Amino acid sequence: MSAAIPAQAAPGLQPAGAIEATYFQAGPHSVEKRAGTDCCSSTGESFDIWYPADLGANGAKASIITWGDGTLAHPREYDYLLAHLASWGFVVIAPDLTSTGTGDQMLDGVNYLIQQNADPESVFHGKLDTKSVGAMGHSQGGLGTLNAMATSNGLVKTGVTLETPSLSLCTSLPALIPGKDVCHIPLADISSGSVLVIGGTADPVTTSGPSRYDDLPAGLPKARASLINASHNDIQGQPGCTNLGCNDGVNGYLGYVTAWMMDQLRGDSQAHGAFVSGTGELMHNNHWADTASNITN
Repeated sequence: MSAAIPAQAAPGLQPAGAIEATYFQAGPHSVEKRAGTDCCSSTGESFDIWYPADLGANGAKASIITWGDGTLAHPREYDYLLAHLASWGFVVIAPDLTSTGTGDQMLDGVNYLIQQNADPESVFHGKLDTKSVGAMGHSQGGLGTLNAMATSNGLVKTGVTLETPSLSLCTSLPALIPGKDVCHIPLADISSGSVLVIGGTADPVTTSGPSRYDDLPAGLPKARASLINASHNDIQGQPGCTNLGCNDGVNGYLGYVTAWMMDQLRGDSQAHGAFVSGTGELMHNNHWADTASNITN
């Protein structure tokens, strides 16, 4: 177990809206991280977990977010983002897996925390809201997020996909997981919950072909936006860019990704104001393009 410093505002892309600015800043909690000590998924991977250091203070129960890595990536490459979410009171769990497209191991992470919540010997005992679960993932992990929602029988209440391959591109690639088709997601099975679809205008992976947003059921609460100048791996910036496929870093994502989870899992009315169709702050933020929402109130 090791202490993690909560995400802080950093040089680079800065918020352009009041709601974004609120959730761009670190939340009120310092953060602890458990790396490689929690085991195991159904295929043997350990979990990394970020959580508030004062977990359970004043009887509060934390919502759960399960994370899916991109292809060939590991949870540590998203540490800045995942610690930021934990600073806002979420418990974030990520299987250390480079092929998360089925969503199976992401759901294993949720079930692991549900078990820990019931274990009197666990640091998480009685401190989690096991009915308040979200999923989030990058690239192939975005596919995993949608697959997890489609197969969770309503356990996962909301999802955020980040730089997820379009269907046309996904099907043109070699099998992401041999023997399994993770591109054709049974989106009609996502009959409840909500989804935020995030892309980047400089990311060829998410700008080719129809949007996953369009393929989601029409009645499902959903929103989409593309971060201007973001390439495929900006989400891995910590917060600047030293990695391939990154232009500005993670800063541009922090505010609205956090606000979505605060709205959908915690009922935060301020955060909700970012996503309302027509009037929502995200719909008019000049750092974002291709915005849409069917959320009307």
